[in-house]
Amino acid sequence: MWTRVPDDLSIVGFDDIPEAAYLTPPLTTIRQDFDAVGRAALTTLLQAINDPAPAISDPLLAPSWRSAPPPPPPTG
Repeated sequence: MWTRVPDDLSIVGFDDIPEAAYLTPPLTTIRQDFDAVGRAALTTLLQAINDPAPAISDPLLAPSWRSAPPPPPPTG
């Protein structure tokens, strides 16, 4: 028994690489806003420098996703 992609198993990529648009079967990908990640890291660092005992906080950075079209129906 073999696992068939995408019939039995879906694969999700990360970083929304441009090549994902050309893969067969199409790939659903997650995109992370690296500018926002950098800004949040810098803000956290500057707060830690200015206040050595800061309150711990976790910035919420929501990724976005691009869904691949559904696979074609099985033949036969």
